[in-house]
Amino acid sequence: MEQVEISYGSTIIPFALKRSDRKTMSITVQPDTTVQVTAPKEAELEKVKKKVEQKARWITKQQRFFENFLPATPKREYVSGETHLYLGRQYRLKVEDSKINSVKLIAGRIIVECTSPKNPDFVKQLLSGWYKSHAEKRFENAIKENKRFFKKHDIGNPPLEIKRMAKRWGSCTSKGKIILNPEIIKAPSKCIDYVVIHELCHLVHHHHGKDFYELQEKIMPDWRRWKERLEKIMI
Repeated sequence: MEQVEISYGSTIIPFALKRSDRKTMSITVQPDTTVQVTAPKEAELEKVKKKVEQKARWITKQQRFFENFLPATPKREYVSGETHLYLGRQYRLKVEDSKINSVKLIAGRIIVECTSPKNPDFVKQLLSGWYKSHAEKRFENAIKENKRFFKKHDIGNPPLEIKRMAKRWGSCTSKGKIILNPEIIKAPSKCIDYVVIHELCHLVHHHHGKDFYELQEKIMPDWRRWKERLEKIMI
């Protein structure tokens, strides 16, 4: 499947595009809020994206409906068969005995190859390292992409630190460093964007006053939706 995305106002809607022999196009919103589009093999990509844009309002309405039923993250045992979140989607974990230690995302599964497959603490350590590595890359890109909304504020290039925090998704220091919790890599990209935008706003307004929320609202009008989604996922 091909991964594609379209814009709907300030919202980015990613979807998986599957080509088939069918004559018509179908759009499906899954219970985990992901979007799948099946289109004829000969359909031009721009026409497919145009059709998805026309259904964007319906798609976001369906996603909001399913968000109400998303389960909180259960306690993990780090064994094969359980599911783990990554960018808002559940992936089946497979732990394999190996002479090397590695973590890979392949065909809808997170595969952990390790020297101690029956040691859940060791598997957790490897998986946490994988999450942190991916979080660093994703967060750096999110900061880079969202900085464009702050051009007139001249916020520069804020340094980034990845740090686990018990009760915070992110923070901004008095010296302008942005600190982000690697756990939010488990949430959808828009939730990550919300946290990043929130902290970038703090580079302009070092408080949670009216000016701060007006700026955040201007940049991300639907921030409440993604904040609520993040709260449900990270419980």
